[in-house]
Amino acid sequence: MREERSLRTSSWQTSQTVEHRVVHYRESVPDSPAKGPSHEELVRIYAQPKTIAVVGASSTVGKPAHDKPRYLQSQGYRIVPVNPHGGEILGEHVFASLRDVNMPIDIVDVFRPPAEAEAVARDAVAVGAKVVWFQPGTDTDVAAAVATKGGLTVIRRRCMAVTHGLLGLGPGPHARVKS
Repeated sequence: MREERSLRTSSWQTSQTVEHRVVHYRESVPDSPAKGPSHEELVRIYAQPKTIAVVGASSTVGKPAHDKPRYLQSQGYRIVPVNPHGGEILGEHVFASLRDVNMPIDIVDVFRPPAEAEAVARDAVAVGAKVVWFQPGTDTDVAAAVATKGGLTVIRRRCMAVTHGLLGLGPGPHARVKS
């Protein structure tokens, strides 16, 4: 069961009012590969990370692999873009691969096709990440099993930015800004 309510808040960063919807889950979802972590576990996951490596990050505004990480960055998370094309995304140096990242990674957020999911899961285990978060349409059962066997918490078929908003931890990436 869930409870929905609309909120109107003023952002301290702008003088604009933001209207968004918050969904609170009253029941815990059993922690299983099919269902994913409970509400409480998700809140803990968001509370602990400092660094989120975004595999498949994009420099193109309007693409989910750009806009979702931009939202998470606006909420205080350090975004580490991973893309073989290199360069800079969201003001951060882009690493060619997850294994090239030279800092601790808390969460690996995946924006790559399912055919690459198993390799990303292996890399996430190799770099010592705590969580691998597969965006909708990016995971496979094999990739989830590899990550789970490697000791990672696996989240599947959920958008990390949207879930952040649904848990009431921020306005969410689709908040409407009203003048």
